[in-house]
Amino acid sequence: MGCLEILIAFSMHLGMNGDYNAVHPHARCTVDDTIFGVYYNSLNDLSLYAAKEIKFGYSWDQRIELGFVSGYSSSTVTPIVRYKIENFFISPSYETINGENNYGLVVGFEFKL
Repeated sequence: MGCLEILIAFSMHLGMNGDYNAVHPHARCTVDDTIFGVYYNSLNDLSLYAAKEIKFGYSWDQRIELGFVSGYSSSTVTPIVRYKIENFFISPSYETINGENNYGLVVGFEFKL
């Protein structure tokens, strides 16, 4: 059996000033607690990522994903942290507009196709 999953996520960018894409088609492979994949990001570009999943919780499917992602800034990779409960997620975010940094949250819902 293969590890490939095809997903789609819908997101909102809270506290952010930019105009961001909210629909994210996504292909992912999970092996044990390591995940890697590619998705159409908020900047209308492709992002590659690799992360570790830390699962916890007894009554809900909860996990934290810690890793690195490409496609968001002038640097080649950016750290990423995402907290998930079932299919809902929340992640800290930042943007730089006109030389000023702004911090916010990305919240969303992701499901397998």
